[in-house]
Amino acid sequence: QVQLVESGGGLVQPGGSLRLSCAASGSPLDYFAIGWFRQAPGKEREGVSCINGRDGNTYYADSVKGRFTISRDIAKNTVYLQMNSVKPEDTAVYYCAANFDYRAVVAGMADYWGKGTLVTVSS
Repeated sequence: QVQLVESGGGLVQPGGSLRLSCAASGSPLDYFAIGWFRQAPGKEREGVSCINGRDGNTYYADSVKGRFTISRDIAKNTVYLQMNSVKPEDTAVYYCAANFDYRAVVAGMADYWGKGTLVTVSS
């Protein structure tokens, strides 16, 4: 079992940058695929990015490709989402989630979820 805690959300201006963190406890991240998801008000949850703990393979949704970067620090058992060139449509609650199966996370499914951190992109 793994517990996930997100941090780093806040208010950022369009074109700015923000880094989200997902700190894991209970199990090493090497065992899991970790994904970032987001949900904007009135919209369905959307998969943003994920990283395979076993081999470091990454996935990005088309809407964030080239702007967001997912990475991990194995020593800190933490996964990061670097958000650059943010847009108002990036405004959402961002969640990190974990699953043993990388393909399941890419498909939007996960067994373990954090409580989320709010990102607001506004001038």
